[in-house]
Amino acid sequence: MTLELFAHPFSSYCQKVLIALWADETPFTYRMLDEQHPENMAELKRHWPFGKFPLLLDDGVPVIESTPIIEHLQACHPGRNRWIPEGEDGRRVRFLDRFFDNYVMDNMTKPVGDKLRPEESRDPYGVARARADLNVAYDWLEGQIGEHWAVGDTFTLADCAAAPSLFYADWVEEIGSSRPRLAAYRARLLAYPPVARAVDEARPYRAFFPLGAPDRD
Repeated sequence: MTLELFAHPFSSYCQKVLIALWADETPFTYRMLDEQHPENMAELKRHWPFGKFPLLLDDGVPVIESTPIIEHLQACHPGRNRWIPEGEDGRRVRFLDRFFDNYVMDNMTKPVGDKLRPEESRDPYGVARARADLNVAYDWLEGQIGEHWAVGDTFTLADCAAAPSLFYADWVEEIGSSRPRLAAYRARLLAYPPVARAVDEARPYRAFFPLGAPDRD
């Protein structure tokens, strides 16, 4: 078995996969995507011309996008964690995985991406809408999150998605004290050892956060 992960530690979607790999203690080769390793991006684009990451190579066979990678790991390289349980809980996990990716992570990236655009190409309406939608997502989650993890007492795929999305989203649009259950869940996620490792390994890159990384977390 040879697993190679093409990733960058500051990427939220890469963190999602790294959390699963580290939690399962699955051995893999980290193919760092940065200016010092241009050969890694060239190799990634050979398998996925869009150049988006993360990408996993399993004995040379590409697995693309974070959720399919974690599903592949459970199916082909199972570890101590069952990322998607059977039955109703599994369906709930899959739904929340999509919710965190589509309603939290995607809305978080819109203000970030807009800041990187040339001034004349910015979209203040789109940014305002994304921030408003983030608050709708927070309010919905406040009534859905339990006392431990996203679905019951087991850390799952949904939590792998929640950790980086809520970590960065709170930098963009604070969860605030009016949502105590969601804020407490975010704190539990950040204390979970594989998540804490992802946060620490990304710490040297905070200066690149275009909105300015806050002096917390």
